[in-house]
Amino acid sequence: MNKWLVALAACTAFAQDPRQIVEEVQKRAQSKSQQYEGTLEVVDAKSKVSTKRWEYSRLGAFGSSKSVLRFTAPAEVKGVALLVHNHPDRSSDQWMWRPAIERDQRIALQDRSTRFFGTDFSYEDLEERDVNQFDFKLLGEETIDGHPCWKLESRPREKKVSQYAYSYLWIRKDHYIYAQIDAFNKAGLARRIKYSDVQDVQNIWTARTIEVFDAAKKSRTTLKFEKLRYNVPMDESAFTLQALRRAS
Repeated sequence: MNKWLVALAACTAFAQDPRQIVEEVQKRAQSKSQQYEGTLEVVDAKSKVSTKRWEYSRLGAFGSSKSVLRFTAPAEVKGVALLVHNHPDRSSDQWMWRPAIERDQRIALQDRSTRFFGTDFSYEDLEERDVNQFDFKLLGEETIDGHPCWKLESRPREKKVSQYAYSYLWIRKDHYIYAQIDAFNKAGLARRIKYSDVQDVQNIWTARTIEVFDAAKKSRTTLKFEKLRYNVPMDESAFTLQALRRAS
């Protein structure tokens, strides 16, 4: 077998291994930090539209990162913040800060399925999906919005507490990024997350628009990333409960 055939065989074997596909997704998205301003348009089942804004900062890599998300508008949610400490071997730790009552609250695992402050994101959806917390199965290949994708099944491992029994993942073959995630609970489809407006940001292909559809409530939230930057200098001390309280 010549070198070209060896390389082709190796590439084909890689492409058909579901865990390696997801590992490559994480590898290509790797950065020391991330920062953006987000605009969220929430449309409920009656087509009523509301707009929210938040600021987001993350420090660290998949599986062991820390992040802070803080609403900046409208006035009734301004200052509300969520601190997330992700772990490679278990579910994340999460705390919410409510400036109106000057109190922080630890988010219990059993509450992670609830919606985060009027958006269609649940608390669990704001965690990172680290490859080591799931088992994967390759289901085939499909096209999403004109992009050839691998379709995978993902099931949480025992130590990963999740509202979702399993998820279907569509991963674009060109840039190894998510095109769509369908997350299922015992009742059926719970959420559909679609990724679009893909751009090269500092050599990291990134979906700058994320749409979350809540199948039970028939509502959707569209998040658009603005002023997105990677590898921004950050201090570890900014990702603590003390910092969460001080920033309000």
